[in-house]
Amino acid sequence: MADYAAANIRLHAAGAIYFTKDEDADIREKFEYCKRAGISVVVAGDPTPESLPRIETFAKEYDIRVAIHNHGPEDKLWPSPLDVLKAVKHLDPRMGCCMDVGHAARAGTDIPKAIQAIGPRLFNVHMKDLTDFSNRDSQVAVGDGIIPVREIFQALKTINYKGFVDLEYEIYPENPMPGVISSFAYMRGLLKGMNYSS
Repeated sequence: MADYAAANIRLHAAGAIYFTKDEDADIREKFEYCKRAGISVVVAGDPTPESLPRIETFAKEYDIRVAIHNHGPEDKLWPSPLDVLKAVKHLDPRMGCCMDVGHAARAGTDIPKAIQAIGPRLFNVHMKDLTDFSNRDSQVAVGDGIIPVREIFQALKTINYKGFVDLEYEIYPENPMPGVISSFAYMRGLLKGMNYSS
């Protein structure tokens, strides 16, 4: 932590963290890690619906939000962020969603409408772009695909979203920086054109 603080880096989320055991000791270990690191959002990979009440107990105890990550049509539990919303809407307000826009699109989700439906339970956004919603391997730099990025940012603005939009650029691991730079340039240009200020 001291190294991050010295570099003026503040960690905002950790994950995906996988809750493979519905057991106090295992869950507490993950929350303790986030508390020590000063992290306020746990991005949860694949908790079972049955484990959510136990996880909720720790979210309240540690005052750390839990954002369940959707993983597209292959995910039997959480294909869409709307599936997450159904499971958490009656739980503590610290239980919510990390929306992966690429996986959401592949699950047939209208992303801007989902953002508005999820509202204050949207704690984190994973941004990427695709050229084909039926192909998870069609990722490109943000702005080069068909994800409705401008509409996503407009929906985030509409709900007064205060969280982070994290770029997930998962291609060209041997030389990712050109795509990363292009993605950020596109998103910053969109936000500037929308007169968005944080």
